[in-house]
Amino acid sequence: MIRMEHGLAIEQTQKLIITPELRQAIAILQLSSQDLLELIEQEIENNPILEITEDQPEQEEEEEDLDEQFDPDWQEYFQDSSDLGYNYTGKDYQEENLSYENLVTKHQTLHEYLTSQLHLTVNDSKDLRIGEFLIGCIDDNGYFRYPVKDVAKYLKKSEEDVLRVLKIIQTFDPPGVGARNIKECLLIQVNQMDNKDPLVVKVIQDYLVDLAENRCQKLANALGISLKRVQEIADFIRNLEPKPGRMFFGSDEVRYIVPDVVVKKVNGEYLVIVNDSISPRLTVNSYYKNILAGREEETGSVTKKFIENRLNSALWLIKSIEQRRMTLQKVVEEIVKHQREFLDRGIKYLRPLTLKQVADRIEMHESTVSRATANKYVQTPQGIFELRYFFTSGVEREEGETASSESIKKMIEDLIKEEDPKKPLSDQKIADILASRGINISRRTVAKYRDAMGLLPSNRRRRY
Repeated sequence: MIRMEHGLAIEQTQKLIITPELRQAIAILQLSSQDLLELIEQEIENNPILEITEDQPEQEEEEEDLDEQFDPDWQEYFQDSSDLGYNYTGKDYQEENLSYENLVTKHQTLHEYLTSQLHLTVNDSKDLRIGEFLIGCIDDNGYFRYPVKDVAKYLKKSEEDVLRVLKIIQTFDPPGVGARNIKECLLIQVNQMDNKDPLVVKVIQDYLVDLAENRCQKLANALGISLKRVQEIADFIRNLEPKPGRMFFGSDEVRYIVPDVVVKKVNGEYLVIVNDSISPRLTVNSYYKNILAGREEETGSVTKKFIENRLNSALWLIKSIEQRRMTLQKVVEEIVKHQREFLDRGIKYLRPLTLKQVADRIEMHESTVSRATANKYVQTPQGIFELRYFFTSGVEREEGETASSESIKKMIEDLIKEEDPKKPLSDQKIADILASRGINISRRTVAKYRDAMGLLPSNRRRRY
């Protein structure tokens, strides 16, 4: 017979509780400089304790002791806040240096550009309505992708009228705009030229797929011309614009990369500088500091409690920002140590590196390094790179070292650039050349890297 008894026992266990403050610290760690600035501005609006200082005056030392009933952390902050926060060189100072040369104007969109041409070309109100609708249906590449009969049905117009207005739009700038496919796009551009070549028109109409596959011998036999003449026609067609709307890409969304870290070479050594220039220096408003220090009369306990909570929140924010800066500094310094040859000599000398390797060397968790490198860029003597760019897999070389996949891609790219265009290197030949340099990779791996870089296979790179 089983006896069941109830009793009390003390058991010690460990649990990780993610507090709102810890969650905020984790979120701040993975923010880019621009996102961090937006967060700071939002916190300043929500927390009256926080304020931005325009300069860094020497803080007068407080002679009176702060009230001991409050959190000692912010008391320590009051006594020495010079180690926390960022130097402010933000937008308030930039306003004095504003120049019209630094302002970005709003560019005209493709649809606005076409509409202005439409109103200069067409006077009939019916055709204007059709034209404006057709322009609205043109995609960012400059193509009209909708069936004419469907547009005619929607507008309750004849297909002949819709097609006639579409043909008018196809005469607009940029050449080839309003085409319904690549063949029509190229033909529009050729037909707008004064001295069009009938052979070029025939190749576009009947042999465009063969041209794309570089089947020059087939074209020469079909057209009864030499291989050299086929190559001239192919070069001419490839110089046409397959995406007429491309010049308007992103005209409304100008974006700039602000590096989160700058790596500079000074006296032969690389110096890592975390970019704090766009972030303001945060301090605590002296009025509220005086309230907590007991210098303001008639301040109720509820008010003091509210201010204390806001102060602790402000202090945690400042500490989280400083922790982000220190973590980022350590991570990039370790990357610089590992990638010294890359910084000196270029991409071909990039070495394989993993998040775990960096985490072990700086004694942090791998997830912390992952968050610290997320959405961040570093400016180096070799250019601006995303921090994640430096974490790549590798291939072991014969001498025992490893080569980064990015450095191998660069070698493949250089080999293709230097090849004889009449006898382009096959993927197997490239693999053999790399093997002679101590890098053993298969033909399939070469093909994969080549495709990733957008490079054509040898049969399509051949010139005659």
